[in-house]
Amino acid sequence: EIGQLDRQVLVEKHLISPDLARSRHPGAAVLVSDDEAISIMLNEEDHLRIQCLFPGFQLEECWKLTSSVDDLLESKLEYAFDATRGYLTACPTNLGTGLRASVMVHLPGLVLTQQIGKVLAAISQVGLVVRGLYGEGTEAVGNLFQISNQITLGPSEEEILQNLGAVIRQIVDQERSAQQALLKANRLAVEDKVCRAYGTLRHARLLSSQEAMRLLSDVRLGHDLGILTEIPYRTQNELLVLIQPAMMQRIADENMTENMRDFKRAALVRQRLSS
Repeated sequence: EIGQLDRQVLVEKHLISPDLARSRHPGAAVLVSDDEAISIMLNEEDHLRIQCLFPGFQLEECWKLTSSVDDLLESKLEYAFDATRGYLTACPTNLGTGLRASVMVHLPGLVLTQQIGKVLAAISQVGLVVRGLYGEGTEAVGNLFQISNQITLGPSEEEILQNLGAVIRQIVDQERSAQQALLKANRLAVEDKVCRAYGTLRHARLLSSQEAMRLLSDVRLGHDLGILTEIPYRTQNELLVLIQPAMMQRIADENMTENMRDFKRAALVRQRLSS
């Protein structure tokens, strides 16, 4: 039995979905590997959902590990499968391959140059969908967008991965161009934005999770552009998880008011950035 706080921690670490965290289904459960690369959700929107989560752009590696886990389970379980329609999932939008591949991308350049709407509209025309930080039904925070395949019936697993990978590479190229355009248009303003964010993170006494996410996005933009490289990407990535509300309560091991949580969050960020 997992308490509500621990459920939310798992959501913030992207190990379970918000839907599973809210579930009261008696058979709802999750299995998580020791390294947290693999999580298997039971009785979420489908009976079985295998997830692999890797840092960086490692679609093929994720697919290979997921496929090996799937093969192991399929050797013990009987999946509902139709020769024409593929895997018969409880959720009809997953019918076919049952494969949902996703990449989390940081797109501050496209947001700041106001190109993001056009890019997201184009994505929807090629069989992909854009979701927020925690997947379906959530919003983008800190200029982080989750891009996934929308179609699971028809194309093979390899075709799904190839299509998503190709589109992600194009988006990354567009983001880099947008960042350079920002720098060329007003380098001083970009440097000021980045350095103000860094200064606030280093010295603030109160930080909400939303503000911290926004400031970390600005610092990451500065790292991308070579303006401010003191904070390794790994530290930035760790902070994105540690600053979330449930994680803050788990770290403190106590119930906290929102104001106390903001105080503890600011202290945590200061400590991490000075170490």
